[in-house]
Amino acid sequence: MRADVQNLFIGIHMLYHAHERDLTISEMQPELERHGYKVGDREVKHELERLTEENFLTAHGEGYSLTGAGIEEFKEIQSRLKELCDEVLKPVNPKKADSMA
Repeated sequence: MRADVQNLFIGIHMLYHAHERDLTISEMQPELERHGYKVGDREVKHELERLTEENFLTAHGEGYSLTGAGIEEFKEIQSRLKELCDEVLKPVNPKKADSMA
């Protein structure tokens, strides 16, 4: 997966988990790795800081929590993902795939 796409997915995962409870770098790294992302502490910290700069998260000590703007962003992402999944998760038509090759 391209790095830019992976970073988007990581950000979405972080917003989801922040919606559930406060985040820490040490908790997020293994969670992301469980989903198949190869990330280190530095990358996790960078993404958490980016989400904080965008006002989606707020930092407090070692933890990060979701802001009101983060909740609204997460709701919008959920809506768009549902629509996208309805389209792209349909089975691939082998005849169309062969004609595109």
